[in-house]
Amino acid sequence: MAVWERMETLVSREETQRREEGCDTAGFRERIEACKGDREKLSALYDELDKLQVRADFPYKEPEGRKVEEIFALADPVPDVGFRGSEEELYDRMYGAWLGRCIGCALGKPLECFPFVYGRDGKAGWEIVKEYLEGANALPLNGYIPGTSASPDKVAPYCKDSFRENIRFMETDDDVRYLILALLMGEQKGNDFTPDDVAILWQTHLPVRMCFTAELQAYHNSMVAEIDDPEERYAYYATYRNPFREWIGAQIRVDHYAYANAGSPRLAAEVAWKDARFSHTKNGIYGAMFVAAAIAAAFNGNDPETCVEMGLSVVPKTSRLYEAIRDAVAMAKSADSVEALYDGLWKKYGHYHFVHTINNAALCAAALVYGKGDFTRTIVTAVCCGWDTDCNGATVGSLMGALLGAKGLPAHWVEPLHDTLYSALPDYHPVAISACAKRSVELYKKLHG
Repeated sequence: MAVWERMETLVSREETQRREEGCDTAGFRERIEACKGDREKLSALYDELDKLQVRADFPYKEPEGRKVEEIFALADPVPDVGFRGSEEELYDRMYGAWLGRCIGCALGKPLECFPFVYGRDGKAGWEIVKEYLEGANALPLNGYIPGTSASPDKVAPYCKDSFRENIRFMETDDDVRYLILALLMGEQKGNDFTPDDVAILWQTHLPVRMCFTAELQAYHNSMVAEIDDPEERYAYYATYRNPFREWIGAQIRVDHYAYANAGSPRLAAEVAWKDARFSHTKNGIYGAMFVAAAIAAAFNGNDPETCVEMGLSVVPKTSRLYEAIRDAVAMAKSADSVEALYDGLWKKYGHYHFVHTINNAALCAAALVYGKGDFTRTIVTAVCCGWDTDCNGATVGSLMGALLGAKGLPAHWVEPLHDTLYSALPDYHPVAISACAKRSVELYKKLHG
């Protein structure tokens, strides 16, 4: 790809991002079109977009995220109580969380491709997923995704190790790589780390070719930044030429901060904020905090809707994300079918990119409420809507695994993984999922006695 084409993509994404966060971008689309092929002019347009201010009449108040206190001030965090159970129960829930994340991710991986995530020809993604599963005679879905179907659409061929016919382990995926990296961060730094520590951890363990969108931009920025002031440096990591800063990347990285701070939603959210601000701002950060808080709450056996409410307690009530999750929960409670739920979500939030934080976090919340505590119903609801199928399956699977414990997970989901995870990270390819859970317990004990 030519360099100017890359800049053209970035500036086009930035126009969308600025418009969504409340800036007046009138005329910029036409100007971008007129500058095609001229990198210098495109770069100047990007700088103009970067300097725009949020409109005075924008109905939301959304702190950038540089200070966690500014976020909490617009939220209502619940008090932390810590994990309330025995060490044996803690291990069962830790193992359940690791397994649930792997199961949900493996379920969604084959569907993370066009047209399932985006839809096509006037059909929403969920409709095309349904057609595929009908063609595979796999409805109602109660197992991993079949690799073949009478449908003309095909699942992702690079995920063949997650096909129902083939699955023997959890194959590598960014959703599990970041889970391991967060475990390593906890073991090295506990809860006390900075975006610089995130940069060093990634540069040490994570090949840059395994990063995408916001993570890729922040990774690059962290390697070239020459800024002495730490806060300005961190802001540069997350924002410079990064139009993906409200996409889902931070939300999928923070589950282990919940594991390490089980039973403490506010603390888990604050630690997730430390990680998320390396690459994200605003709703990109809030989504990470929401997930971390909700999963931390699940370790004490709270029902899924209560977990969602505890997750929402750390999200600014003045944000687009808070509004979307509230809407999604209401849809889940009133929907008389999963198709009705999907239709409502797509009509209201389908304008977002398929890996944006807001639509996917809303879907996760809806799936947790609609699933009513049933593991299969919950992960299937999250995955079969379309959008970021593997990430959403992993997120709700993680929470449900923490809530139910490994002993409460259906055997037909667990057994095909053979307790084995391939991460593509050195020393964790493969690794026993149960061994990871044991390390999580030891980290919790180290942090909380």
